Amino acid sequence: MTERHLGQLVDDTNGALRLLSSLADSFRSVEEQTTSFQAQCDDLVSEQRRLKTLADEVGTDLHYYGYLDNATRRLNAPGAGQLADTEELSEILASLDSCIHFMAHHKEYRDAESYLARYQSLLTKSLHLLEVGFTARLDKVSTELSKQIAATKSDAAQHALAYGRFEELLVESSYSLVPNVQQVIASANTQLGVARTEHQSYSIYSNTANNIFRTYLQWRDQILRPIVQQELRAFQADTKDAKSANGSTSVETASRGFIKQSFERSYHEVLLFARVFAVDPQYSANTNSVFATLRAYRSDLVNAVNVVPLATLLQAALSAANDLAVVCNVLGWVMHEYLLLDYDDDDNNGGSSDVDNGGNDTSYLASHSRQMAARLLAEHLWVFADALFEAEVAKTITKVPVVPEALKIAPVANGQAASNAYPPVRRAIELLVMFDQAMPKERCQRNSPVVFKIVKETILALQRAEARIKSARISTDPDLFMIKNLLILKNELLSLEIGDIRNDGSGVGAMQHFGQIWDALSLATNLVGYFSTFIPGTSLWSRATGAVAGSAAAAATVAGNGYASVSGKAASVVGSMAGSTQGGVLGMLPNGPVAPSAADQDVSEQLDEALRRSINAFTQRWGKQIYDGTSRKLGGKNVAKIERELDELLQTAFSNQPEVVAKLKEAIQNVAQAANEQQSGNKISRV
Repeated sequence: MTERHLGQLVDDTNGALRLLSSLADSFRSVEEQTTSFQAQCDDLVSEQRRLKTLADEVGTDLHYYGYLDNATRRLNAPGAGQLADTEELSEILASLDSCIHFMAHHKEYRDAESYLARYQSLLTKSLHLLEVGFTARLDKVSTELSKQIAATKSDAAQHALAYGRFEELLVESSYSLVPNVQQVIASANTQLGVARTEHQSYSIYSNTANNIFRTYLQWRDQILRPIVQQELRAFQADTKDAKSANGSTSVETASRGFIKQSFERSYHEVLLFARVFAVDPQYSANTNSVFATLRAYRSDLVNAVNVVPLATLLQAALSAANDLAVVCNVLGWVMHEYLLLDYDDDDNNGGSSDVDNGGNDTSYLASHSRQMAARLLAEHLWVFADALFEAEVAKTITKVPVVPEALKIAPVANGQAASNAYPPVRRAIELLVMFDQAMPKERCQRNSPVVFKIVKETILALQRAEARIKSARISTDPDLFMIKNLLILKNELLSLEIGDIRNDGSGVGAMQHFGQIWDALSLATNLVGYFSTFIPGTSLWSRATGAVAGSAAAAATVAGNGYASVSGKAASVVGSMAGSTQGGVLGMLPNGPVAPSAADQDVSEQLDEALRRSINAFTQRWGKQIYDGTSRKLGGKNVAKIERELDELLQTAFSNQPEVVAKLKEAIQNVAQAANEQQSGNKISRV
């Protein structure tokens, strides 16, 4: 019984196992079917998403096609001109930009080029509507304000009408007109006035923006003309009265006031321009910039960037004054007033902007005035002044006649080294001082055509005078005449810190720089046995060795037999000067001089060479006289007479400059001593 019971349990268990196995097989079959169904469902969902995306893309693409009819209908509807002062125009412009961008980037689509052209036409039409609306608003505002300004005599009231009231009527009373204009301007330019040439429709927007700018400037001219003409009449009256009363200082004062007045008006104009168009035009050489557009507008009134009217009026007034000093004073005042920054004030302000009693932002006013001043000088007044200086050089230096009375060396007066200088040299120094005071150092210290012409023509004038002294047998020593005047000119160049003086077409006190000049001029060290340099630039002897050697050799030919060998030796020593200093500065210079063209050569080098030749000739000649005096049978009795004559000559020319006298005397004595030593050596060798 127990066995039957256990057998039954085993059978039941086996049956249960078979049932479970069958159920497991069924579940596996269901699972396989479910997985397949899930995969099919996932495929259907993916397809659904793809179709939805495709539908959206097709709908979007169709929108770019379908918007054409809506835009055409709206822009051609009656009353479309009223869109200029509504937000709807802003939306239309944005939609047209999107459509144009889409068609330009999907040219493979059907009729894309045709739709692109039609959308561009609609954009042009919408911008024309805005331009017409803005012009109409300007017409209305300007006409109203022009009458009020003409009827007002108060300067403050006229200013309030021209700026405050104008901004209120044009900007603040506008609902969407000015914002729409600003949107158009922003599509063509950045806030600093840089052209957005990468914009798809830049050419269309730029054309409209430029038209709007020109229209705006025309109406601003109409509003400001009565005010500016009144200021102009006052300026012309001041300059006329100053001229009739021979008051050049008044011309200078009137010019200063007019410049300040014009800069302030330009400042107010640029602020108003920024409020209307949301653009602050910065200086740019790009012809597509807002600055270039405003600059190209021709007007006789000063605007945000236009300085031509101011420059024209100033040039006329300064030309009428016929005083170069007044021109230099005005230019110097503009430079110091606006271009030289006051760093102490900047530090005290801490970089913050202040507002004065007139409501002006002083920091922005200073910045804008600085830009205007820089352009006024660089583009107009500096060129104007250069022409005046060149004309003055031609009049007082180049074409001045050589008068015998001016060739005499008179005693120094009032302790001024230049008091007995040749008149063209005195005028050259005056011109150099005026030019230095009127120009920034960067412009006059290096490669200034004006400084080049002054120095060049002065050297030529001195050479003409030297030739006249020699040909007319005037009692003046020609070499001393050249030394005296060339030293004065060189000293002034050093005082003004003027270095290279090339023709780049792109108060006179004592000779305080003589020591520097003497120590920098290269003379025959082996001959004089004392000094080696004389004029700035130790390469001077290497540049003109041949000329100096030739001069010394010529002197040897004229001398007697006893002195000929000494002078010949001097010539050879001078000729070997460059070789004898290879261990010094000259050793670092290129071998062999390079001859620049006459127009490009540093005229300072020409001045140095002329001065060196004159000193060499003077010391050689007087050294020969002293040597001859000591070598004669008279036992040196003539030496005292020669030295007394030399001393009188030098004291007359350099009475207040003992250093110059001492150096020249010492050089002469060294020449004579060297000749005497050479003669003694020759006698010993003969023995």
